[in-house]
Order: sequence, then C-alpha cells, then structure tokens
Amino acid sequence: MMKNVYPVILTVLVLATIVFCGCTGSTESPASAGTPVKEQTVTDGFDRSVTVPVPVGSVLCSGSGCVRYLVYLQGEDLISGVDSIEKEIREIEGRPYSLVHGDWLKDLPLFGEFRGKDDPEKVIGISPDLVFKTGSTGTAYGTSAAEADTLQERTGIPVVAFPYGSLRNEAEKSDMYTGLRVMGASIGKQDRAEEVIAYIEATMADLEQRTGDIHADQRKRVYIGGVSSAGAHGIISTEPAYPPFLWVHADNVASGLGTAHVDVAKEALVDWDPEYIFIDVGTTQMDNEGAIGQLKTDPALRGLSAVKEG
Repeated sequence: MMKNVYPVILTVLVLATIVFCGCTGSTESPASAGTPVKEQTVTDGFDRSVTVPVPVGSVLCSGSGCVRYLVYLQGEDLISGVDSIEKEIREIEGRPYSLVHGDWLKDLPLFGEFRGKDDPEKVIGISPDLVFKTGSTGTAYGTSAAEADTLQERTGIPVVAFPYGSLRNEAEKSDMYTGLRVMGASIGKQDRAEEVIAYIEATMADLEQRTGDIHADQRKRVYIGGVSSAGAHGIISTEPAYPPFLWVHADNVASGLGTAHVDVAKEALVDWDPEYIFIDVGTTQMDNEGAIGQLKTDPALRGLSAVKEG
C-alpha cells in the first residue's frame, strides 16, 4: 500500500490548487455606431438574468478567486483591469495563476480593493464589456445578488455574479461548478468549463479508486495548518473537513471540530501528534514564515513526530 503514497500525495496537491447557467438565446441590437451587436442572456449563480454582449472582449474579475476561475477557463486575455491584490509584489507567491500571469496583471488599471470592494467610477473608466463578481462561500467576503444589482445599476455594465463554492461538500461543489459554467457561458468557453469540471471529477474518482480500500486502522493521521481564511494564519489555523484528506481517506486529526475553518489550541495539536503535517503556502505571507517558522522555533511544536522525522 505504501508504494502508492507519493503518487497519491502529488495528485492531491495538484488537485488542491484547483483548490476549485447557461444562455437563453442571442439577439442583435443596434450599436451607437450603427454596427449590429449580438447579445445573449445568461442566468448567473444567483438566478439573475443578465444580458451580455457576444463576443465579450474585456472583463473585470471582482472578488476572491474570480481571476483564478477565469484562468482555469483560459480567458485571462480578456482581463482589462484588476483589484488591489493583483498589484501586490510578494516575495513568496502562493497563487499559481499569479506566478504565471502576475507580471502583466499588476500593470493593468486598478478598479477597486480586493475582496470585492469595487469603485464604480473606476469600473466605468475602464469600461469593460462585463464584470464577473464572486466571493468565498460562507465568509463575510461572499457576494450577493443585491451587490451585483447595485454595481450593475451604478455602472451600466453587465454584472454576472455567483458564489465561489469549494470542493468541501456537495452543495459548495455545485456552487463551484455553476460558477465555472456561468463564466464559460458568458465568454464562449462552455467546452473549457466542462473540461475543467471533468478533470476534477476524474481526479477525485482516481483517488477514490486508489485509496478507498484502506482500512480505518491503516489510515495515516494528518493535519493541515496555516490555512488561509480572509488572510494568512499560523499553525493553529486548520480545516476539519479539508477536501484532499477526504479524497484519500486520510485520518484528519481535527475532523471532530466541524467542517469550516477553525483555530485549534496548540496543546491539542501537540496531543494529537499527527504522522504528517501539511502547510498551506498562504501562511508564508506572515512574518517569520508563519506556520513554518512556528514549527521551526516553538519548543512544543518541534517535539511533534512529523517535525522531528521531517
């Protein structure tokens, strides 16, 4: 069984970074210059009917994870402005899409602050064809139909909104897939959206096939620390229902604490003494390497089996 551990871990990490509505017809309307412009009506993730141009030539992505989804759909060339998070230069970058596209994204015009704090005047100045608006499900930074309506009314620009979702449970996975499909329908990337969703499903099925028969008494005891939640956090920040652990039937030592983000007592982590500790790279945005620095310097944490054994 152990010979499959490293391929499984690699696959989990790849999928974890993905740490992951249709059209009701098209019409033509006269443009101000007299050139016919096609339009279509898209039903967004809040069941709002939004009329968008066809094709869409430029977009803004507002809210946590919105740019990430657009990159998944290979639609990054449409981005015509960014929020403040894309302007930051970090010594250690934890967002894969920013590692690839950050150099040019940071040079685009600014339309607002991160986490969906849009400036309508700046949005109007950039004049995109469409604004996508989303936010982290279950947090204070999620978005809503009312916020989307307000931004659309104040700018006169179509706003397509949806909950960001996650792979934590079936309901949030449905939100995630809906978001991808809504974006795909809006920019003509429906096929790519289905490819991304199919990849996620196939990878989870592969992990289930390879690990589903591990007996409960043989499952590795694991912990994920430094989990980001509205910013970077240290070692005590964790996710009791961390999806990658569920996919490989690992024994999450914090699983009894619920499903959402939670801070655990350091003493509890020491008492659990997990065999394997995983660290969310977002923690490196903190001073002194965040959770990694804590594992290096805190005497109690240095005594953990996973730390001593590397």
